[in-house]
Amino acid sequence: MLATPAPVRSGTSVLPEGAGWRFEVKWDGVRVLASVPDGGGARLRLLGRAGNDAAAAYPELGGLAALPPGTVLDGEVVAMRDGVPSFAALAERMHVRDPARAAALARRLPVTYVVFDVLALAGTDLTARPWTERRAALDDLALPERVQRSPVYADGDLIWDATRAQGLEGVVAKRATATYQAGRRSTDWVKAVHRRTRTALVGGWRPESTGSGRLGAVLLGAPDATGALRYLGRAGSGLTGSLARDLTERLRDAPRPDPPFADTVDPVDARGTVWVEPRVLLDVRYLARGPSGRLRQPVLRGRRDDTDVDPWEAP
Repeated sequence: MLATPAPVRSGTSVLPEGAGWRFEVKWDGVRVLASVPDGGGARLRLLGRAGNDAAAAYPELGGLAALPPGTVLDGEVVAMRDGVPSFAALAERMHVRDPARAAALARRLPVTYVVFDVLALAGTDLTARPWTERRAALDDLALPERVQRSPVYADGDLIWDATRAQGLEGVVAKRATATYQAGRRSTDWVKAVHRRTRTALVGGWRPESTGSGRLGAVLLGAPDATGALRYLGRAGSGLTGSLARDLTERLRDAPRPDPPFADTVDPVDARGTVWVEPRVLLDVRYLARGPSGRLRQPVLRGRRDDTDVDPWEAP
C-alpha cells in the first residue's frame, strides 16, 4: 500500500485534519515486507518494492523468523547516523549479499526494522480489517531485537513541527478505518515531506573539472507516460566515497553515442558529458522542481535496485 502526496499550499505540505486520522513519522529508509514462513522449511524473506529478497543484506534482522509462522509485517529498514535516519548510511548496506561482508557491516552499521503494519498474523489475513485493528495486533506482538514499532500520534501539527525540527523526512497520515490496499496508492494514506525525494535514471555523466577523470556530476531523467525519458537536470552533490566508486564502475560499462533523453539537454549540462544507457537508478533528494520540470538543489543519496523509477510528471 502506497501513500498519496499531501496537497501543497504556499510551498508547504498540508496534512489532513480530524479525529479519524492518525500520524506517524515518515522514515527515511527502504520499504520492506517481512514474511515469516508458514512451515515447510522456508526461510524468512525481506521483500523490497521491486520484489527482491533483501534478507541476506540484513543478518541482524534474522530474529524476525521467530515470530508466529504465517506473519507478514510492513515497515522500513532504517540506518541511523548522528541520531537521525540516514539514507546515505543505508546505501552502504542495501546491495550487499555476501554473508561475511553483510555480517561485518551489521556490526559496524546496524539497521533497525521500523514496523508500522501487520498484513497477516499467524496465517490469518488482516488486510480487510481497519487500521485500528491491525495496529492493535502490532501492539500486542512481541518483537525481536533490532525491530521496533513506529510510534503513532493523534496531533498531526505537533508531529509535523517535531519532525521538521529534528531533521526527519516528514509525516504519514493514516485513516483509522482504512483497510490495507495492497499495490494501491491510496488517499487513506497521505504523505507530507519537508524535502522531496524521488528515484531517477542516469543518462550521462561528467568528469570533474580538475581533469582527474573522476565523476563530477550525473545527468538524470525519468520516463513520462509514453515511456520517453525526460530530463530532470544535473546533480553532483553527494557524489563522493563509495557511491562515486560504485557509479564509476557501472556507468563506464554502458556508453552510448547520443543522449538518451527525449527533450533537449541544456548546452551547459551537455558540454563534456559521456552519455550512457539509462540503467542505473539513484535516490535523489531535492528542494523543488522548476517550471520545466528540472530538480532544484538535487542531492544524490544512493543507488537503488529495490524499487522502480518514479515516473516523470509535469510540475
